[in-house]
Amino acid sequence: MNHSLKLSVLAAALLIAGCASVKQVPSDIASSFPSADQGGKVAVVAHRGFWKSEAGGMSENSIASLKAAQDNGFWGSECDIHITADGIVIVNHDDDIAGKLIETHNYSDFALDLLPNGEKRPTLDEYLVQAAKSRTTKLVIEFKKHKDQAREDLMIEKTIQSLKAHGLYDPERVLFISFSLHICEVIAAKHPQFINQFLSSNVAKNENPAIYATKGINGVDYLYLMFHAHPKWVKEAHDLGMSVNAWTVNDGKEMRKMIEIGVDAITTNEPLMARELLGDKEFRN
Repeated sequence: MNHSLKLSVLAAALLIAGCASVKQVPSDIASSFPSADQGGKVAVVAHRGFWKSEAGGMSENSIASLKAAQDNGFWGSECDIHITADGIVIVNHDDDIAGKLIETHNYSDFALDLLPNGEKRPTLDEYLVQAAKSRTTKLVIEFKKHKDQAREDLMIEKTIQSLKAHGLYDPERVLFISFSLHICEVIAAKHPQFINQFLSSNVAKNENPAIYATKGINGVDYLYLMFHAHPKWVKEAHDLGMSVNAWTVNDGKEMRKMIEIGVDAITTNEPLMARELLGDKEFRN
């Protein structure tokens, strides 16, 4: 699709969505998005690593779960990051550990809190040592929302520094997702070569992907139920050059639905089930 047609599709989508107040799309936005063409195949992303396995130690966001995802050759392995009060980026899903809010405590405050498999909570730098060992499993980094934008900015800065230090500042090896619109906008402005997906679970809200394309955000990562309500959003996003992921899809029937409507990737706690359902339609690096 040529650039002028892409912009026409975007304008129509915004009109339909009733988003006339959204700023006009800069002339080079849609054509600048990184290619996400997978030939109709669907990638599998292990949610918080392949933790639901013996090798993963039933431990989400553990280094063992990342290694298990790599060893099984999944296209992606997702992890969640926060920044501590003393500026250490830590891999953890919730914003607290044992009731202690991560962003208001120092990393040393979590030293005695272990994962179910006996690992300590890894720093991002520790996690990236394992991530760097595979050139085929992408690291899907979820920047968690923080209370103020300054903390989010520092987390982005520290993360980019760590990726560069580990030789992973590479859009072929890493992509970013976040529920924070601010974070996605910063990534779009400063690191536009990376896949950068806005996360949402708001089924009731109009989250037409075109809204985020106007901000330079080149992908969406939506709760699968949102695509139930708006299956056309997948094609609309693709027409704009955006990548599309569905999360967290753990049921076979729902996986089939997401495959049918043509998402690019499925994030799941059951990656082997997704692989079995996809067969030769699974996209791998």
